[in-house]
Amino acid sequence: MNTSYIVLDLEWNQGYEKTTKPEMPFEIIEIGAVKLDSERRAVDAFECSIRPRVYRTLHHMVKKVIRLKMEELRGAEPFPIVMKRFLKWCGRDYIFCTWGPQDLGELQRNMRYYGMKPLANGPLAFLDVQKLFSLDREDGKIRRSLESAVEMMDIEKGESFHRADSDAGYTAEILRIIGTEALEKHVSYDLFHLPPDRRHELKVRFDTYSKYVSREFPDKADALRDSEAKSLRCFVCNKDTKTALDWFTLNGRNYLGLGVCKEHGPMRGKLRLRKSDGGKHYVVKTIRPATREDEKTLKEQQQKAEQAEKKRELARKAEA
Repeated sequence: MNTSYIVLDLEWNQGYEKTTKPEMPFEIIEIGAVKLDSERRAVDAFECSIRPRVYRTLHHMVKKVIRLKMEELRGAEPFPIVMKRFLKWCGRDYIFCTWGPQDLGELQRNMRYYGMKPLANGPLAFLDVQKLFSLDREDGKIRRSLESAVEMMDIEKGESFHRADSDAGYTAEILRIIGTEALEKHVSYDLFHLPPDRRHELKVRFDTYSKYVSREFPDKADALRDSEAKSLRCFVCNKDTKTALDWFTLNGRNYLGLGVCKEHGPMRGKLRLRKSDGGKHYVVKTIRPATREDEKTLKEQQQKAEQAEKKRELARKAEA
Protein backbone atom coordinates (compact mmCIF):
# COMPACT_ATOMS: atom_id res chain seq x y z
CA MET A 1 0.00 0.00 0.00
CA ASN A 2 1.58 3.25 -1.19
CA THR A 3 -1.16 5.66 -0.15
CA SER A 4 0.02 9.12 0.91
CA TYR A 5 -1.48 10.92 3.87
CA ILE A 6 -2.45 14.52 3.07
CA VAL A 7 -2.72 16.24 6.43
CA LEU A 8 -4.90 19.25 5.72
CA ASP A 9 -5.84 22.39 7.63
CA LEU A 10 -7.93 25.33 6.47
CA GLU A 11 -8.58 28.82 7.72
CA TRP A 12 -11.66 30.68 6.58
CA ASN A 13 -13.45 33.99 6.79
CA GLN A 14 -17.16 34.58 7.24
CA GLY A 15 -19.71 37.30 6.83
CA TYR A 16 -21.79 39.05 9.43
CA GLU A 17 -25.45 38.15 9.93
CA LYS A 18 -26.77 40.43 7.17
CA THR A 19 -24.01 39.65 4.65
CA THR A 20 -23.68 35.87 5.01
CA LYS A 21 -24.38 33.88 1.85
CA PRO A 22 -26.12 30.57 2.71
CA GLU A 23 -24.40 28.82 -0.18
CA MET A 24 -20.96 29.84 1.20
CA PRO A 25 -21.07 30.66 4.91
CA PHE A 26 -17.30 30.19 5.23
CA GLU A 27 -14.83 31.34 2.59
CA ILE A 28 -11.45 29.63 2.68
CA ILE A 29 -8.52 32.07 2.87
CA GLU A 30 -5.65 29.68 3.71
CA ILE A 31 -4.74 26.11 2.81
CA GLY A 32 -1.95 24.34 4.67
CA ALA A 33 -0.98 20.70 4.20
CA VAL A 34 1.76 18.19 4.96
CA LYS A 35 2.28 15.11 2.80
CA LEU A 36 3.32 11.93 4.58
CA ASP A 37 4.37 8.80 2.69
CA SER A 38 2.95 5.34 3.41
CA GLU A 39 5.34 5.02 6.37
CA ARG A 40 4.07 8.37 7.70
CA ARG A 41 7.32 10.19 7.01
CA ALA A 42 6.96 13.86 6.04
CA VAL A 43 7.99 14.31 2.40
CA ASP A 44 6.54 17.67 1.35
CA ALA A 45 4.43 20.63 2.45
CA PHE A 46 1.94 22.99 0.83
CA GLU A 47 0.91 26.45 2.04
CA CYS A 48 -1.00 29.14 0.21
CA SER A 49 -3.13 32.18 1.00
CA ILE A 50 -6.28 32.80 -1.04
CA ARG A 51 -7.72 36.07 -2.28
CA PRO A 52 -11.33 36.33 -1.08
CA ARG A 53 -14.14 37.10 -3.51
CA VAL A 54 -17.25 36.66 -1.34
CA TYR A 55 -16.32 38.39 1.94
CA ARG A 56 -13.99 41.33 1.32
CA THR A 57 -13.79 42.31 5.00
CA LEU A 58 -12.31 40.08 7.67
CA HIS A 59 -14.77 39.16 10.41
CA HIS A 60 -13.59 40.52 13.75
CA MET A 61 -13.36 37.01 15.24
CA VAL A 62 -11.22 35.84 12.33
CA LYS A 63 -8.85 38.76 12.89
CA LYS A 64 -8.62 37.89 16.55
CA VAL A 65 -8.07 34.14 16.15
CA ILE A 66 -5.71 33.88 13.18
CA ARG A 67 -4.13 37.33 13.43
CA LEU A 68 -4.35 38.12 9.73
CA LYS A 69 -5.00 41.35 7.83
CA MET A 70 -6.99 41.64 4.61
CA GLU A 71 -4.07 43.47 3.00
CA GLU A 72 -2.07 40.22 3.22
CA LEU A 73 -4.65 38.42 1.08
CA ARG A 74 -5.31 40.92 -1.70
CA GLY A 75 -2.25 39.88 -3.67
CA ALA A 76 -3.00 36.15 -3.40
CA GLU A 77 -4.52 33.96 -6.11
CA PRO A 78 -8.26 33.10 -6.12
CA PHE A 79 -9.57 29.81 -4.76
CA PRO A 80 -10.05 27.88 -8.05
CA ILE A 81 -6.43 28.42 -9.10
CA VAL A 82 -5.03 27.53 -5.68
CA MET A 83 -7.27 24.47 -5.40
CA LYS A 84 -6.23 23.09 -8.78
CA ARG A 85 -2.58 23.49 -7.83
CA PHE A 86 -3.20 21.88 -4.47
CA LEU A 87 -4.93 18.83 -5.95
CA LYS A 88 -2.09 18.38 -8.42
CA TRP A 89 0.34 18.52 -5.49
CA CYS A 90 -1.69 15.85 -3.63
CA GLY A 91 -1.08 13.32 -6.40
CA ARG A 92 -3.23 10.32 -7.24
CA ASP A 93 -3.27 7.86 -4.35
CA TYR A 94 -3.90 9.62 -1.05
CA ILE A 95 -6.27 10.02 1.87
CA PHE A 96 -7.07 13.33 3.56
CA CYS A 97 -6.39 13.66 7.29
CA THR A 98 -7.84 16.53 9.33
CA TRP A 99 -8.19 17.60 12.96
CA GLY A 100 -11.92 17.10 13.41
CA PRO A 101 -14.61 16.56 10.75
CA GLN A 102 -15.39 20.10 9.54
CA ASP A 103 -12.63 21.04 7.10
CA LEU A 104 -13.50 18.69 4.24
CA GLY A 105 -17.13 19.74 4.22
CA GLU A 106 -16.18 23.40 3.90
CA LEU A 107 -13.54 22.60 1.29
CA GLN A 108 -16.12 20.84 -0.85
CA ARG A 109 -18.65 23.63 -0.30
CA ASN A 110 -16.13 26.16 -1.61
CA MET A 111 -15.40 23.88 -4.58
CA ARG A 112 -19.10 23.59 -5.39
CA TYR A 113 -19.52 27.36 -5.18
CA TYR A 114 -16.92 27.74 -7.94
CA GLY A 115 -18.33 24.89 -10.03
CA MET A 116 -15.37 22.58 -9.53
CA LYS A 117 -15.51 18.81 -9.94
CA PRO A 118 -16.30 17.00 -6.64
CA LEU A 119 -13.55 15.18 -4.78
CA ALA A 120 -15.64 11.99 -4.78
CA ASN A 121 -18.88 10.64 -6.24
CA GLY A 122 -20.45 10.29 -2.81
CA PRO A 123 -19.13 10.10 0.78
CA LEU A 124 -15.41 10.87 1.03
CA ALA A 125 -13.21 8.62 3.20
CA PHE A 126 -10.77 10.47 5.46
CA LEU A 127 -8.93 10.16 8.76
CA ASP A 128 -10.22 12.30 11.63
CA VAL A 129 -6.97 12.70 13.59
CA GLN A 130 -8.78 14.25 16.55
CA LYS A 131 -10.94 11.13 16.90
CA LEU A 132 -7.99 8.80 16.25
CA PHE A 133 -5.96 10.54 18.94
CA SER A 134 -8.76 9.98 21.45
CA LEU A 135 -9.14 6.33 20.47
CA ASP A 136 -5.39 5.72 20.64
CA ARG A 137 -4.50 7.72 23.77
CA GLU A 138 -7.73 8.33 25.71
CA ASP A 139 -11.26 6.95 26.01
CA GLY A 140 -12.40 7.44 22.42
CA LYS A 141 -15.01 10.01 23.46
CA ILE A 142 -12.96 13.04 24.52
CA ARG A 143 -12.32 15.54 21.72
CA ARG A 144 -9.34 17.71 22.61
CA SER A 145 -8.30 20.90 20.88
CA LEU A 146 -5.21 20.57 18.72
CA GLU A 147 -3.18 22.70 21.12
CA SER A 148 -4.25 20.57 24.08
CA ALA A 149 -3.22 17.38 22.28
CA VAL A 150 0.16 18.89 21.35
CA GLU A 151 0.77 19.79 24.98
CA MET A 152 -0.31 16.35 26.16
CA MET A 153 2.20 14.68 23.83
CA ASP A 154 5.00 17.13 24.72
CA ILE A 155 5.41 18.17 21.08
CA GLU A 156 7.59 21.26 20.74
CA LYS A 157 5.52 24.35 19.98
CA GLY A 158 7.67 26.22 17.51
CA GLU A 159 4.85 27.86 15.55
CA SER A 160 1.70 29.67 16.64
CA PHE A 161 -1.65 27.90 16.35
CA HIS A 162 -4.62 28.87 14.16
CA ARG A 163 -2.69 29.26 10.91
CA ALA A 164 -3.17 26.64 8.23
CA ASP A 165 0.48 25.66 7.73
CA SER A 166 1.35 25.39 11.44
CA ASP A 167 -1.84 23.53 12.39
CA ALA A 168 -1.29 21.08 9.53
CA GLY A 169 2.24 20.54 10.81
CA TYR A 170 1.09 19.86 14.38
CA THR A 171 -1.65 17.52 13.15
CA ALA A 172 0.91 15.62 11.06
CA GLU A 173 3.14 15.22 14.11
CA ILE A 174 0.28 13.69 16.07
CA LEU A 175 -0.70 11.43 13.17
CA ARG A 176 2.86 10.11 13.02
CA ILE A 177 2.71 8.83 16.61
CA ILE A 178 -0.80 7.35 16.57
CA GLY A 179 -0.86 3.54 16.59
CA THR A 180 -1.22 1.85 13.20
CA GLU A 181 -4.21 -0.18 14.40
CA ALA A 182 -6.24 2.97 15.09
CA LEU A 183 -5.59 4.26 11.55
CA GLU A 184 -6.56 1.04 9.83
CA LYS A 185 -9.75 0.41 11.79
CA HIS A 186 -11.32 3.85 12.13
CA VAL A 187 -11.83 5.52 8.76
CA SER A 188 -14.36 8.39 8.80
CA TYR A 189 -16.59 9.60 5.96
CA ASP A 190 -17.44 13.16 5.02
CA LEU A 191 -21.07 13.32 3.84
CA PHE A 192 -21.09 16.60 1.96
CA HIS A 193 -21.77 14.59 -1.23
CA LEU A 194 -24.23 11.78 -0.56
CA PRO A 195 -24.51 8.51 -2.52
CA PRO A 196 -26.12 9.38 -5.88
CA ASP A 197 -28.18 6.16 -6.06
CA ARG A 198 -28.87 2.87 -4.30
CA ARG A 199 -25.90 1.13 -5.94
CA HIS A 200 -23.46 3.62 -4.37
CA GLU A 201 -24.93 3.68 -0.86
CA LEU A 202 -22.26 3.39 1.82
CA LYS A 203 -22.09 0.08 3.70
CA VAL A 204 -19.07 -0.32 5.94
CA ARG A 205 -18.26 -2.91 8.59
CA PHE A 206 -15.89 -2.02 11.42
CA ASP A 207 -14.64 -4.19 14.28
CA THR A 208 -17.54 -3.44 16.62
CA TYR A 209 -20.32 -2.05 14.42
CA SER A 210 -21.56 -1.51 10.88
CA LYS A 211 -22.48 1.78 9.22
CA TYR A 212 -24.87 2.58 6.40
CA VAL A 213 -25.45 5.89 4.61
CA SER A 214 -28.36 6.08 2.19
CA ARG A 215 -29.03 8.04 -0.94
CA GLU A 216 -31.39 11.03 -0.70
CA PHE A 217 -35.15 10.58 -0.40
CA PRO A 218 -37.82 13.19 -1.23
CA ASP A 219 -39.16 13.18 2.31
CA LYS A 220 -38.93 11.53 5.70
CA ALA A 221 -41.71 9.02 5.03
CA ASP A 222 -40.01 7.73 1.89
CA ALA A 223 -36.76 7.23 3.81
CA LEU A 224 -38.50 5.25 6.55
CA ARG A 225 -40.31 3.05 4.01
CA ASP A 226 -37.16 2.03 2.17
CA SER A 227 -36.36 -1.66 2.75
CA GLU A 228 -32.60 -1.16 2.96
CA ALA A 229 -32.79 1.92 5.17
CA LYS A 230 -35.05 0.25 7.72
CA SER A 231 -33.36 -3.18 7.69
CA LEU A 232 -31.66 -4.35 10.89
CA ARG A 233 -29.02 -6.91 9.95
CA CYS A 234 -26.38 -8.56 12.09
CA PHE A 235 -23.22 -6.49 11.79
CA VAL A 236 -21.09 -9.68 11.87
CA CYS A 237 -22.75 -11.92 9.25
CA ASN A 238 -25.02 -9.33 7.57
CA LYS A 239 -28.04 -11.62 7.84
CA ASP A 240 -31.50 -10.30 8.74
CA THR A 241 -32.24 -10.42 12.44
CA LYS A 242 -35.52 -11.44 14.04
CA THR A 243 -37.27 -8.29 15.20
CA ALA A 244 -37.36 -7.91 18.97
CA LEU A 245 -38.27 -4.21 19.00
CA ASP A 246 -39.37 -2.52 15.81
CA TRP A 247 -37.95 0.93 15.04
CA PHE A 248 -39.30 3.59 17.39
CA THR A 249 -38.44 7.20 18.11
CA LEU A 250 -38.44 9.55 21.07
CA ASN A 251 -37.82 12.75 19.11
CA GLY A 252 -38.84 12.15 15.47
CA ARG A 253 -35.23 12.27 14.25
CA ASN A 254 -33.41 9.34 15.79
CA TYR A 255 -34.93 5.86 15.67
CA LEU A 256 -33.90 2.85 17.76
CA GLY A 257 -34.47 -0.84 17.13
CA LEU A 258 -33.51 -4.29 18.39
CA GLY A 259 -33.07 -7.54 16.48
CA VAL A 260 -31.70 -10.99 17.29
CA CYS A 261 -29.28 -12.91 15.08
CA LYS A 262 -29.52 -16.71 15.46
CA GLU A 263 -25.74 -17.00 15.42
CA HIS A 264 -24.45 -13.75 16.97
CA GLY A 265 -27.19 -12.72 19.38
CA PRO A 266 -29.00 -9.39 19.92
CA MET A 267 -28.16 -6.35 17.80
CA ARG A 268 -29.18 -2.75 18.53
CA GLY A 269 -29.72 -0.34 15.70
CA LYS A 270 -29.72 3.44 15.61
CA LEU A 271 -31.20 5.20 12.58
CA ARG A 272 -30.63 8.93 12.22
CA LEU A 273 -32.73 10.95 9.79
CA ARG A 274 -30.85 13.93 8.42
CA LYS A 275 -31.55 16.70 5.94
CA SER A 276 -29.28 17.39 3.01
CA ASP A 277 -28.40 20.87 1.73
CA GLY A 278 -31.13 20.47 -0.88
CA GLY A 279 -33.81 19.86 1.76
CA LYS A 280 -34.15 16.14 1.09
CA HIS A 281 -33.73 13.38 3.68
CA TYR A 282 -31.15 10.65 4.07
CA VAL A 283 -30.41 7.95 6.62
CA VAL A 284 -27.29 7.25 8.69
CA LYS A 285 -27.65 3.89 10.43
CA THR A 286 -25.36 2.04 12.82
CA ILE A 287 -25.78 -1.50 14.16
CA ARG A 288 -23.89 -2.88 17.17
CA PRO A 289 -24.09 -5.92 19.47
CA ALA A 290 -26.53 -5.36 22.34
CA THR A 291 -25.88 -6.25 25.97
CA ARG A 292 -28.62 -7.27 28.39
CA GLU A 293 -28.49 -3.76 29.82
CA ASP A 294 -28.94 -2.37 26.28
CA GLU A 295 -32.01 -4.57 25.79
CA LYS A 296 -33.51 -3.40 29.07
CA THR A 297 -32.86 0.26 28.26
CA LEU A 298 -34.33 -0.06 24.76
CA LYS A 299 -37.51 -1.66 26.10
CA GLU A 300 -37.91 1.15 28.62
CA GLN A 301 -37.35 3.75 25.90
CA GLN A 302 -39.89 2.07 23.63
CA GLN A 303 -42.49 2.21 26.41
CA LYS A 304 -41.81 5.93 26.85
CA ALA A 305 -42.17 6.45 23.10
CA GLU A 306 -45.51 4.60 23.06
CA GLN A 307 -46.80 6.62 26.02
CA ALA A 308 -45.75 9.88 24.37
CA GLU A 309 -47.51 8.87 21.14
CA LYS A 310 -50.72 8.05 23.03
CA LYS A 311 -50.64 11.51 24.65
CA ARG A 312 -50.16 13.16 21.26
CA GLU A 313 -53.03 11.13 19.82
CA LEU A 314 -55.35 12.18 22.66
CA ALA A 315 -54.34 15.80 22.16
CA ARG A 316 -55.11 15.58 18.42
CA LYS A 317 -58.53 14.10 19.11
CA ALA A 318 -59.27 16.83 21.66
CA GLU A 319 -58.42 19.52 19.09
CA ALA A 320 -60.54 17.93 16.34
